[in-house]
Amino acid sequence: MGVNKIIPNGMFSMGIDMGKMEEKRNLKRKAILSAAREAFLSDGYEGASMDHIAGAAEVTKQTVYRYFPSKEELFKATLKEMGAESNADFLDHLNHADVTQAMIRFGEGFIQAHLSPDHIATYRLLVSEGAKFPQVVQIFFEVGPDQTHTRLRTFFQSRLKVPEPDLLIRLWTGMLLSPRGGVLVGNPVLKSHEIAEHARVSTHLIVQSPLIGEIELQELG
Repeated sequence: MGVNKIIPNGMFSMGIDMGKMEEKRNLKRKAILSAAREAFLSDGYEGASMDHIAGAAEVTKQTVYRYFPSKEELFKATLKEMGAESNADFLDHLNHADVTQAMIRFGEGFIQAHLSPDHIATYRLLVSEGAKFPQVVQIFFEVGPDQTHTRLRTFFQSRLKVPEPDLLIRLWTGMLLSPRGGVLVGNPVLKSHEIAEHARVSTHLIVQSPLIGEIELQELG
């Protein structure tokens, strides 16, 4: 027979209180990150005021620093939050059984994520302030591009049999990102079917490269 354990009322109450405290902390953190995103993207890294962020999040400045010890840490956490909320699951497409389809689907998601309003605003921030605050550029690459490159390197080596794929990866992602230049100067964002075609053609140029090893690729649709 099983033994029923009796939980004292005080312990049960304490568990509920701790749960409420954790929920409250998460809500405060999200409020700070939301206010920080607005500040960084509208005012830039230098112009973003920790006092203003605290006010917008309806917390004290001390609370902001308790969650994020420095402006750099807050910027890094903000970028991670933006990435989590964007179409950043494009890396998952690399698991597709068909190599070509894996690359095309990755390409579509990759382009969409990098043409989003938040990404364009972030990229403008990097261009305008990167020389004065090089740590901002470093943080950006740590959070996104470096991780993507590492995953692509593994994909090219294992699925495409390219032992040193760095150049091909740079060429491919460069082609995929080429529409971003136009958007940065005010051109309209590509429509969904245009993104799909751009990803298809860019991928076709890579998989047909003589640098690709002997692999079986289904004909592009």
